[in-house]
Amino acid sequence: MDIITQGVIGAAAAQCGARPGRLRVAGLAGAVAGLLPDADIFIRLPSDPLLFLEYHRHFTHSLVFIPIGALIAALLSWLVTRRRESILALYWPSLLGIATHGVLDACTSYGTHLLWPFSDTRTAWHIISIVDPLFTLSLLVGVIWATKRHSRMAAVLGFAIAMAYLGLGVVQHQRVQSVHAALIAERGHMGVQPEAKPSIGNNFLYRAFYTHQGSYYVDAIRVPWFGESQVYPGEKIRVLDRKGYVDRYALDALRQADIQRFSTFSGGYLVEDPRACGYLSDFRYAALPNAIAPLWGINVLGTPQGEHLEFRQWHDLSRNDQNRFMDMLLGR
Repeated sequence: MDIITQGVIGAAAAQCGARPGRLRVAGLAGAVAGLLPDADIFIRLPSDPLLFLEYHRHFTHSLVFIPIGALIAALLSWLVTRRRESILALYWPSLLGIATHGVLDACTSYGTHLLWPFSDTRTAWHIISIVDPLFTLSLLVGVIWATKRHSRMAAVLGFAIAMAYLGLGVVQHQRVQSVHAALIAERGHMGVQPEAKPSIGNNFLYRAFYTHQGSYYVDAIRVPWFGESQVYPGEKIRVLDRKGYVDRYALDALRQADIQRFSTFSGGYLVEDPRACGYLSDFRYAALPNAIAPLWGINVLGTPQGEHLEFRQWHDLSRNDQNRFMDMLLGR
């Protein structure tokens, strides 16, 4: 999730377990703890652009890191409060705050090393977008109300509404999976590894894709809270032939190793980017949910020899694509 939501949900969780007179301090400690795991974004090297991809949402987001991270967060909060609070008193709200971080990230589609070091699998439940204003707002209102009115019930209520919203996300994901399965069957396709991910800022417009006979197929599926679902047919693109690609361009060992690293991060969903010659991109994500326009990729053919592959992100949407997204979002 975005950094604001992680701080707010950490504060909300801490306030839910605090006494009325301790809500302000608990909220502070919980917010610091809720933000702490994302300090992994500083694990990077200018000479290796892919390093941060490997370590973001890694060990700092695992369940085993929670008690260690809580102690670090308590120490930071102790410094912020100018040592007026004991570290022990700050540890409990820090523990509650940091416990929300990895689990909430696992609710998104990006993937989180929740079970590290016991498993390297990236957990992703696809039930909420990485940015969802309704989810964040319920938590934020609860935290502000609890802090101003010294009412723990406000924090509990805001947190409960947010959890109910996640529950709605589970239902929505199941609904879109049913629509997607029917769509695949209607086309007479095998539909290998079907996935559905919520688009940005909502839980009713999804990017749904699958593999069939060597191609990826993608569609946008809208499942409103009330009413009939809608399908916005998308595009298809050939699955990358890794061996053929390596042989075609006689790629050296360093490039092959970096492609493997990016493939691991991308869950194997690599394609030759149709917009940028020489780039391999992560097919799973696009700003427009039914388009072949990945959000990020690696510059295989344009990076100088002997250097780690350049990583690039694309976030700009044309006015026409913005209008198309809004049309799908509003069901037009």
